[in-house]
Amino acid sequence: MASHQRRDENGGAAAEEEDGSTPGSIYGFESLHRLLEANLKPQIFQEVSRLLLGLNCGRHLERVSLPQAATSLSAEHDFDLQAFCFHADKELLRQPRIVRVGLIQNAIGLPTTAHFVDQKNAIRQKVEPMIDAAGASGVNILCLQEAWMMPFCFCTREKKWCEFAEPFDGESTQFLQEFARKYNMVIVNSILERDIHHGETIWNTAVVIGNHGNIIGIHRKNHIPRVGDFNESTYYMEGNTGHPVFETAYGKIAVNICYGRHHPLNWLAFGLNGAEIVFNPSATVGELSEPMWPIEARNAAIANSYFVGSINRVGTEIFPNPFTSGDGKPQHSDFGHFYGSSHFSAPDASCTPSLSRYRDGLMVSDMDLNLCRQLKDKWGFRMTARYELYAEMLAKYLKSDFTPQVIIDPML
Repeated sequence: MASHQRRDENGGAAAEEEDGSTPGSIYGFESLHRLLEANLKPQIFQEVSRLLLGLNCGRHLERVSLPQAATSLSAEHDFDLQAFCFHADKELLRQPRIVRVGLIQNAIGLPTTAHFVDQKNAIRQKVEPMIDAAGASGVNILCLQEAWMMPFCFCTREKKWCEFAEPFDGESTQFLQEFARKYNMVIVNSILERDIHHGETIWNTAVVIGNHGNIIGIHRKNHIPRVGDFNESTYYMEGNTGHPVFETAYGKIAVNICYGRHHPLNWLAFGLNGAEIVFNPSATVGELSEPMWPIEARNAAIANSYFVGSINRVGTEIFPNPFTSGDGKPQHSDFGHFYGSSHFSAPDASCTPSLSRYRDGLMVSDMDLNLCRQLKDKWGFRMTARYELYAEMLAKYLKSDFTPQVIIDPML
């Protein structure tokens, strides 16, 4: 498989790694799946894929052919394009509920030193052909990455980046509303929100745009990281919107923004509210989280009997002023490599391969939402959950006089 040369943040060709491969690649390959496919015998690769990606209704996940209009856009604009199909078992009393869903990952388009207006325009120019490819592919619901209209500047603690904040119905929402109307598509728009009605407070927010271009509602990020360079609480605090599920023309969706994926109860709450698809728009780097990335969302899909779409940005974003984060590391000017690898997970433990670790990309998947109920019936997680037991435990834990239930060995 030929590797694709990444463009650096100045628009030029990125320097090669010492081994001659593209930065962000795995020895020249865009993903672990592609590395294995190129280096294993077909029968061995098939078995390895079964172990890594699972089976959907007892079968390997099927690839889907997309229209030439979409593949041509992928070739012209050099973005990774993959498509798959999750089946459900045939039922006698319900028709299939098939929805086509898309995820977009992208790098920034200009250096972080460029004028903010130019940075926004460059990102829109990168994302637009991928939205068009999604529209040409008949995608019903599309989700973009966390804070897609800006560099992920929250490592710097510099307040000038607050200029990227916008009202929930601001320029990025208006930009995407046109596509929602054009393609009859629900779009999840993850932004840095400025709440103009409450003291211009800033939030990390997802705006859910309906397929008629209407705004269905918003959700604000529930859990804010304070780890490594993720100094996000300098800019915004924990959200105040609970765990809303948005009933759209194509199904019930929710948005678990970035760091919320590390909190199992966050995933649970969206499931209790009836979500069938939960999106996890993110910005995360390899050194910190990559071993966790293929596990957490997949586990959430299994435990809560819904589909999960995981989206991560790509590339290395270099900021003009070096910074430190109180972790003993020397000052530096970048977060590290955002490793992309966007993918879908299903309630039956199957998942798609990942998009590229270094290229922009569009992941498309058909999913039969009947699979959600079928897995609830099969495993009975809701029936056996013992929520009252944990409600009692958590109620005790929240009290100041809580004492852990520890039985001490009398022989100690």
